[in-house]
Amino acid sequence: MAVASTVLASLLWAAGGLERWELRTWDWRVSRMSRPSPSTDRVRLVLLDQQSLDWAQKENGLSWPWPREVYGAVIGHLQRAGAKSIAFDVLYTEPSAYGVADDAALGSAVAGAKGFVGALFLGEKTGSVTSWPGTVSAKPSRIRGLEEWLAGGRGRGGVTASRGLFPVPEIAGQAAALADVQHNPDSDGVYRRVRLFRIFDGKPVPSLALACFLAASPDSPIEIRRGSISIAGRTVPIDEEGNAILRFRGPSGTTYRQYSAASVIQSELRIQAGEEPVIRDPEAFRGRHVIFGFSAPGLYDLRPAPVGGVFPGSEIHATALDDLLEGDFMTETAPQTAVALTFLTALLAAVSVAFSRNAWRSLLLFAACLPLPVLLSLVAYSRGYWLPLVLPEAAVSLSLLGALAVNYATEGRQKRYIKSAFRQYLSPDVIEQLIAHPERLKLGGERRTLSIFFSDLQGFTSIAEGLDPEALTSLLNEYLSAMTDILQEEGGTVDKYIGDAIVAFWNAPLDQPDHAERAARAAVRCQEKLSELRPVFREKTGKDLHMRIGLNTGFAVVGNMGSRSRFDYTVLGDAVNLSSRLEGINKQFGTFILASEALRKALPETFPAREISRVAVVGRKEPVRVFELLSPEGAAAHAGEHAAFAEGLRAFYEGNFSAGIASFLPIEATDPPAAAYARKCRALMDRPPERWDGVWVMTEK
Repeated sequence: MAVASTVLASLLWAAGGLERWELRTWDWRVSRMSRPSPSTDRVRLVLLDQQSLDWAQKENGLSWPWPREVYGAVIGHLQRAGAKSIAFDVLYTEPSAYGVADDAALGSAVAGAKGFVGALFLGEKTGSVTSWPGTVSAKPSRIRGLEEWLAGGRGRGGVTASRGLFPVPEIAGQAAALADVQHNPDSDGVYRRVRLFRIFDGKPVPSLALACFLAASPDSPIEIRRGSISIAGRTVPIDEEGNAILRFRGPSGTTYRQYSAASVIQSELRIQAGEEPVIRDPEAFRGRHVIFGFSAPGLYDLRPAPVGGVFPGSEIHATALDDLLEGDFMTETAPQTAVALTFLTALLAAVSVAFSRNAWRSLLLFAACLPLPVLLSLVAYSRGYWLPLVLPEAAVSLSLLGALAVNYATEGRQKRYIKSAFRQYLSPDVIEQLIAHPERLKLGGERRTLSIFFSDLQGFTSIAEGLDPEALTSLLNEYLSAMTDILQEEGGTVDKYIGDAIVAFWNAPLDQPDHAERAARAAVRCQEKLSELRPVFREKTGKDLHMRIGLNTGFAVVGNMGSRSRFDYTVLGDAVNLSSRLEGINKQFGTFILASEALRKALPETFPAREISRVAVVGRKEPVRVFELLSPEGAAAHAGEHAAFAEGLRAFYEGNFSAGIASFLPIEATDPPAAAYARKCRALMDRPPERWDGVWVMTEK
């Protein structure tokens, strides 16, 4: 069994079937075990962040892009502060919009900076230059053994670049070195590796990190051989394409000491004026390698990384430089070693089960073996190795499945029957309860307080009429899958699908004290997800898809309902009907999430929401206060409009329709509920009600 599971898991691994999961587990290891090194403090970052853009606009009237002479102040201050090397992770490939003099001003600053590293971009498809420009002096790195390494068939399709983007001559000709800033992510788009050099027009070009290292130690010998490259006595493990695995030191923003470009520029200007600088630490940059780059969201230099989600590109270069200085890049475990360890873990699990007398004990023994690959991978990481985790876990899991087959005809049969019969329309939590209590497989229910979710797609009937059956089915499946994933991630039970409508609920079968917050959070997340998918759906249908959601908290009957031969785990009651009505009255106000007062009271005060109306819905005598739920970003962006709406709503409740219109009119173009109220106020002013109670009576579902 151990041999079979190892062979099968290894075949999956070799075919790439486990790569996605392995990358995720690697990111988990990195995020848990990343630590700063002694060299981390030797690297500094100067970032053009949003604060810098705001400062330049407010204080100096500078819009983006800035004149390039502004960057000369950054270089001047870093040079004055004693930086060991200065690298700009910025591509100046086009002439400045402010004229040649602007490029010349930056070039002059570059020429005065010892050890300045400029950026160029090398690749296969990007760039109009196919040979080293004659206007730029070539300063390639010397790498011993490179010809032999390439002749051995290594570096295929990775190291050699056929196209490039170079800085304008006024800047490129003044830099002490030019470095390649292009790196390729792994298959999932996350940056975990770097190439320390590339070859363009027959010349080795260092990466930004390597160029910084060499700027401080220009005579450092470099030698490459199979599996590694040696730089100044530091051995860096590389793969057949020249990639090295980064050892990340921590999350973005907290690992390397960062300074905003605005503070550096202000410091230089103040020093030139004989004033106290903004950065008062005289040792801030002395003897440090400094990398300048962009981190403002709108400047498009943010990259996915294993720790902290998103990294500025310059921080990835800083990580590579840190690893170079410390000499501790990660090493990928040899495949034969990984397979051997996989076999040993699978064998240990199989032997344990062989001496077990029953299936339950076998399961417990396997459960004890499952953490072993995790522990081995963590120990390997601490020693600097990437040891596969998913491969041995897959082998142990396959062995577990084989062992559990032994009890197929006994206690496992009932569980398999329940899972097979109900997994298509019951939530996993319900299935687990049925497994634990099979006696619940009967008609009946219980009265519980639930939070109910009811959604529908706006105008879906007309959209469906324009699609053939296959396209309609594909569209619905993609939409319903995305929404269902979110509902179940928030612990909800999906009751049913009614065409494009979804009914779900919380607090059954399992107790969920925060069921209202889960439902509200799921509704906001569903709207955000649909916003992401809307462009995709627009391409398929030619129309935008919008979803209306109604939420309510209240008593409902929940349980197995139907006939004796066929039944569903579902809910019914007035609280369910109200959530359906709230979904429908979104149409009246132009909203997309409406929640009852009962659900709003169950939410934390910090949850963004605004009161929309007191409504009398069809089928209910008592009016209901309804609230629009908002995302934090949406609430912050429209705070002024919401305040004006609240003022108008108070006037509406009081019957002061003219004052209400005065509040609603200025915002009706951007706030659909305000537009609805403006129309309502006009109608009430034309036909004043005999008795006014502030309730908006709905005449249709």
